[in-house]
Amino acid sequence: MWRQAATAIFPGVGFREPAQASDLVAAETRLRRTLPAELRQLLLEGNGVIGRTHVDTVWPIDQIVETNLLFWSDQTFAQLYMTFDAFLFFGDNGGGDQFAFVQKPERPDIFVWEHESDSRRWVSNNLQDYLGRSLQAGGDDWYQL
Repeated sequence: MWRQAATAIFPGVGFREPAQASDLVAAETRLRRTLPAELRQLLLEGNGVIGRTHVDTVWPIDQIVETNLLFWSDQTFAQLYMTFDAFLFFGDNGGGDQFAFVQKPERPDIFVWEHESDSRRWVSNNLQDYLGRSLQAGGDDWYQL
């Protein structure tokens, strides 16, 4: 389903080899959170999505885990930015801005964290909408106002 949907939007999209269910269980244990169902399904089809200009539109599960653990615990980040506890980051634009599910309260919407301003704002309704918007022609700054 995810491969077909992404390829229909951008025929050059890349998918990594599928993640194993056991990798996702281990990731959830390390994160102490459940992955959103649609993200879990996508990772089982392809452990990461490579978009236009080779941007990691969706990261592999190892990167999802490591990035989130860093953002949730790094004291330097805590001094520079508002807390990231509500977010589960899963992709980026290649220039420092990152995309996340909001998990507190849990919802399907995708938000962008803009690293230069520490702003956080809505960019899509769900993962399918995010892929549709991010894989369309127009560049890696598709979410800019």
